[in-house]
Amino acid sequence: MTYVVTENCIKCKYMDCVEVCPVDCFYAGENMLVINPDECIDCGVCEPECPAEAIFPDSEKLAVQWLEMNREYSAKWPNITRKGTAPADADEWKGVPDKAKFLSPDPHE
Repeated sequence: MTYVVTENCIKCKYMDCVEVCPVDCFYAGENMLVINPDECIDCGVCEPECPAEAIFPDSEKLAVQWLEMNREYSAKWPNITRKGTAPADADEWKGVPDKAKFLSPDPHE
């Protein structure tokens, strides 16, 4: 099992999860984070830290469709090991449904 970041993170990108990850398996895109499923040790400490409730175990139905996307982008985006600043409008995007269309394939700068 691994943990997966889902669309709830898009345009929120709070990064609280990054601070608690013991193996630094988060990778940052322009408007979302992902977890490298091959590096995740399944400890689960990131899940309750996410204000957007975007992190799920890959055994959850919602997470299955995001697993390969996490794998793909963790190979392209830079590793992030420290919490940064969330977007100014993150709270406005929290809980907005169907955000997949807003996913940017660009890496974090």
